[in-house]
Amino acid sequence: MSTVCSTHKCDLSLLDSVIEQWKGEQGGLLPIMQHAQEVCGCISEDVQHYISQKTGEPVTKIYGIATFYSQFTLSPRGRHTVSMCMGTACYVRGGAKIFEELQKELEIEPGCTTNDRLFTLEATRCIGCCGLAPAMMIDGEVYGRLTTDLIHGIIDKYRQKG
Repeated sequence: MSTVCSTHKCDLSLLDSVIEQWKGEQGGLLPIMQHAQEVCGCISEDVQHYISQKTGEPVTKIYGIATFYSQFTLSPRGRHTVSMCMGTACYVRGGAKIFEELQKELEIEPGCTTNDRLFTLEATRCIGCCGLAPAMMIDGEVYGRLTTDLIHGIIDKYRQKG
């Protein structure tokens, strides 16, 4: 398992028509970046530099927009977001071991997305289910009283959904 998220490749030329449409327009960076997010799945460093090169706008401005608006992400997200609670109740009841098992099962580090873009793994502070500790949430569905033995079955359920 690597400590670096996998690199993300996108055919940047797919952005050209929208860049040409909005280039030089006041507020034009936003629709360009929205299109890039849709086409590439994120506003990665490569995408930022490409937009900068094509529009003449500084990368710092593009990065500022990408980090200001929650609709943008700097790395690709999976179809399913796995959020492991690492709050006090979950942590003291074995949340760290559950989180390690999730990393093994998904073969990714925290904050990364699987190569098939099916899962993104995150650590969160509290999901408000302290009575169910240790708990995690996948796409808003809470799983509580977790053990390492349950992880494969839960993740497999989402793999089958696609």
